[in-house]
Amino acid sequence: MARETNEDLGRSFSAAELGALAHLYRAEVYRSTLWRTRLDTTTNWSVVTLGIAISVSFSSLDAPSLPLLLVGFLIIFFLTLEARRYRYFNVWRARARWFETRFYAPMLKHGKLDDGSQWQNVLARDYESPRYHISYLRAVGRRLRRSYLWIILIQTVAYVGKIVAHPGPPGNVAEFFNRADVGPISGEVMMACALLYLGAAVGLALLTLYLDRVTHAGEKTTVAGG
Repeated sequence: MARETNEDLGRSFSAAELGALAHLYRAEVYRSTLWRTRLDTTTNWSVVTLGIAISVSFSSLDAPSLPLLLVGFLIIFFLTLEARRYRYFNVWRARARWFETRFYAPMLKHGKLDDGSQWQNVLARDYESPRYHISYLRAVGRRLRRSYLWIILIQTVAYVGKIVAHPGPPGNVAEFFNRADVGPISGEVMMACALLYLGAAVGLALLTLYLDRVTHAGEKTTVAGG
């Protein structure tokens, strides 16, 4: 690929090129909106399945709490699926945001497009060699912080609430753990798994929040993911 000269970097866009960039921005906004809708779909699936599990478990005093446990596997599956979709969404969103901050904002504020950051070359390289802007782990963490952490928290509270409320308040701690038994698995183990499940979600959300902040602090002239 030919190396850009200073004259190439500083030249002004023609009217036709500005029109093409405007259409390209519209396309990026459309694609980011489309993938954003797909994110809402998987979140809705998680909410609906959790709602069904809660309804089944609290339908009667004798209803088991097992649906509240099994729905956790579906929630994790939807989370992993949504994280994959989020990585695609983030590509289009980042490009649209790059247009807004480097193209439209300088045009509106100062009437010029060359701010010295060579944003055109950054965007051009991203079109020539498309890539994900965040890792899969960070995508999972963002969806956790956005929606799934609350879904998991509601699931955990509903599970404990079912054990405490039905068929009545437990007389002592031993009875509480006895109600949490699932087949050969003791209630103590089930409670430990529930705490681990919730703790892992919180820990991953905090870890990826830290990674996001570190990454954003180090990226000043590249297409950022956030």
